Order: sequence, then C-alpha cells, then structure tokens
Amino acid sequence: MIEEKPRAWHDLLPEALWVYRVSKRSATGTSPYALTYGHDAIVPMELKVRFLRVTERPGQEEKDYAQAMAQELEDLEQSRLNAYNLMHAQKQIAVRSYNKKVKQRTFAKDDLVWRAVLPIGTKDPRFGKFSHNWEWPFIIERILGRVAFQLRDRDGEWHNFPINGQCLKKYTSSLWETAKNGL
Repeated sequence: MIEEKPRAWHDLLPEALWVYRVSKRSATGTSPYALTYGHDAIVPMELKVRFLRVTERPGQEEKDYAQAMAQELEDLEQSRLNAYNLMHAQKQIAVRSYNKKVKQRTFAKDDLVWRAVLPIGTKDPRFGKFSHNWEWPFIIERILGRVAFQLRDRDGEWHNFPINGQCLKKYTSSLWETAKNGL
C-alpha cells in the first residue's frame, strides 16, 4: 500500500495499526483486541458483506445475547491466563535453547586461572594486534558471592579489586596440580 502512495503513509498508518491490533499473535495465540475486550473485532467489511458471525440469528433474543456476552466476559480471564501460560512456555523453550550453548564456569579456592587483559581491547604498543588477551597465572584466593573473585599472583601479591568470573578462564595442567600439592 505504501509503495503505491509513498507520500500518503500517514493516511495509511491508522489502518495498519488497526490490522496490527486485531491480528493474532503467535506468542499468545490470540489478538491484543480479543485479550482486552473478550471477543474478536468486527472489521467494517464484515458488516457490509453480512458475515455469519455478524448476522442476527433468527431465534436469538436480547436476553440470550446478553447472557452470551456475559459468558464471553467470564471466559476472558481464562483466555488471558491461557495466553500468559503459552507465552511463558515459549520463553522457557527459548531459555533452554540458549542455555544449551552456554558453558558453565565454576571456580574454587586455589584454582589457577587466566585473567582477561582489562580493559578489554587494551593492546600492548610493543606487540600491537598480536598482544595477549589473557594474563596468567593467578590464583583464586577468595570467592565473593557467586561470580566475584579475589585474586593473587604466584608471588602472593593480592589484587586490590575483585574480578567478575566472566573475565576468568580456568587453567588446568598436571604441572599446576603437582606444584599446588607441593610435590
């Protein structure tokens, strides 16, 4: 529609927004309009063509119609709950899919670790782009919460600031285990 009349986009915007509000979402399985008002919107074309859901049924009285509308409002809360549950389930599927690729890092006291060169992207002018991204060896001296660690180097010098576990990488080596055990 906009390609035909590119300068009249502001006239077509209300129609586009109306379509957006009344179309069903995959996350909830229903339209935002139906979640708000309890039933689907009636498009003006349905009134002109006299669709089945718009036409009056011959044996239906006002009392029956009012009762049907009241029942629809009672069912509205259940449909909102169903939409919420569906959306929550879809988010859980996305979380599981994402977490399949995440590698959990666990550190313990006295683990030998590599530390990222901070701030990230800092380059040694002598080596340029070939400068190191990780520094080592550091030993975890204290665990501060779930992801913060206090480090010391092999000489026993403590580092002033704690560091986040995202900036650490575990170093495993049989030589380190031998040195740690004092053999």
